[in-house]
Amino acid sequence: MNSREKSVAIAMSGGVDSSVAAALLARSGEAAFGVMLRLWSAGPAHSNRCCTPADVERARKVAAQLELPFYVLDVKAQFKNVVVDPFIDGYANGVTPNPCIACNRSIRWRLLLDHALALGASQLATGHYARVQHLDGSTRLLRGADHSKDQSYVLSILNQEQLMHAVFPLGELTKTDVRRIAGELGLLTADRPESQDLCFLGEQDYRTFLEEQGAGGLTPGPILNTEGQTLGSHQGLARYTIGQRKGIGISSSEPLYVIEKSLADNALVVGIRDQLGSAEFTITNTNWISGTIPKSHDLVVRVRYRACEVPAELKRLPGERVHVKLGQTLPDITPGQQAVFYSGELCLGGGMILP
Repeated sequence: MNSREKSVAIAMSGGVDSSVAAALLARSGEAAFGVMLRLWSAGPAHSNRCCTPADVERARKVAAQLELPFYVLDVKAQFKNVVVDPFIDGYANGVTPNPCIACNRSIRWRLLLDHALALGASQLATGHYARVQHLDGSTRLLRGADHSKDQSYVLSILNQEQLMHAVFPLGELTKTDVRRIAGELGLLTADRPESQDLCFLGEQDYRTFLEEQGAGGLTPGPILNTEGQTLGSHQGLARYTIGQRKGIGISSSEPLYVIEKSLADNALVVGIRDQLGSAEFTITNTNWISGTIPKSHDLVVRVRYRACEVPAELKRLPGERVHVKLGQTLPDITPGQQAVFYSGELCLGGGMILP
């Protein structure tokens, strides 16, 4: 590959968002080239949803239509090592991992960015719905203008250096705008549906995937109530998540929810809704986009990608840990998930929720 001085590398996936991002950059006259990642999947019968052969062909055709050079980067081994294996290990250790956070941290905004810069690009563009703001010598991450599609949550792992190279052409657009532009430009991805499932699962349920991979945490054990009484048997702690109501398999006069997964005795603890939730938790592996822990008094936190936002206060603990005190009790605080903090439109960063 020839180096392209001061050009923009566009991460392409064969979907409508990255295709329109590429089209907008090409239409603006930017020197650009497309790059697509080949990611690991669980065998020929389960193609990775982000890079099926059909996806690669679609991305290649879109790049050709836009007269952009197009390259494919094979990162299967790295993806398996830093995204899939921790996902499997996380369930074995009683947490509910977020592989999209791991992928953005280690694959898209480290490995792909490094390759893009090595090819001579000065920036990396993606189809994320988010915005970048350069202000007073620092770079800030803002929510996407379309809050219903905002993806700043999964980008909360970015640091100043990475954000300095980031371009989000869709940041000011709505999904409707993107579909319209794709149609007007005659892009073959204009009507491509969105995928909501984890890319490396293919068509499988995550439980089936864990079984096929020989994951831990699948040994049956007791289901207990909060008083320690045995109510029945579970099919392996990895099959359940905090706050889960359906699929527990216990009859009760009131709906039962998963309250805790006790690794020490391989027990699943369940209780009624009033026993579920907390108003505080601790995070680790923190990343603050500004480089320092936020001091703002108007913080809100999101404990899952689509969770409601609630007020929060932060207190630094030894190491990378931070204690989070909420303005109200939340029922879905789940170890392994990412807590992401905001102040207005500004995404401040976050960290992984500890058990």
